[in-house]
Amino acid sequence: MNEILASMGRHGYALTFAILLAETVGLPFPSSIALVAAGAAIASHTLSAPGILLAALIGLLLGDIWQFWLGRYTGWALLGFLCRLSMNPETCMLRSAESFYKRGKTTLIFAKFIPGVNTMAAPLAGSMKMRFSQFLQFDFIGCALYTFSYLLLGYVSRDFLAATLKSIYATSRVMEWLIVVALVIYIVYRIVQYQRYREYDFAPRIQAEELAERLAAGEADRLQIIDVRSHGYYDVGTERIAGSIRIEPNNLEEEIKNLPKDKDIYLYCT
Repeated sequence: MNEILASMGRHGYALTFAILLAETVGLPFPSSIALVAAGAAIASHTLSAPGILLAALIGLLLGDIWQFWLGRYTGWALLGFLCRLSMNPETCMLRSAESFYKRGKTTLIFAKFIPGVNTMAAPLAGSMKMRFSQFLQFDFIGCALYTFSYLLLGYVSRDFLAATLKSIYATSRVMEWLIVVALVIYIVYRIVQYQRYREYDFAPRIQAEELAERLAAGEADRLQIIDVRSHGYYDVGTERIAGSIRIEPNNLEEEIKNLPKDKDIYLYCT
């Protein structure tokens, strides 16, 4: 614990800033652990609370602002990239969009505490054309709540952390084997999940001209066109392809039950 606190004392502000910024832009860095360690350093008077708060908030806000504007200009392309580490990218995006739609702007306040949504919230807000001033207001509240919560946890549990780290050091060989076994189990799990979801990697597509030709040939009664645009890209009064119906993409299990079984179904989105 003393070594960790000494390291935090030398590089604490820069380290906290860098880890939180990296995690915010999608890199697998343990921002919550960094904040807990910083809270313990504050309790030992190794770091100052105002300095850590400032470093943490700047790192989180800079990363979120970057993600917001990337989401604004790249849309689902960025969201798909951020979801690549998920077992099912489509489900990852739909769940994040559903959370944002149901809770609206308040999603930004609690997003940092929810794995998956924490990285998706800012670019999702940007892709859904949320006003930047509004985003900044709610995101600042969320970043402040997240930072204060984990700093407080580290501050009040400094003695517990010290005892835990001392115990871990005393049983380091056992911990090494446990970590190796956990990594092997995780790798096997990822391979199994990859095999399960590989069939969804390819979705058949057609060109708009091909569908237009079928409609022009009088085949409208043999097909069903469905608008599956997500919230933020779809407004109630917006125009749709003639003859198409609108279904809610975040409620597919129920919507699918009402689709015709004797027609070719074509989906389109933004």
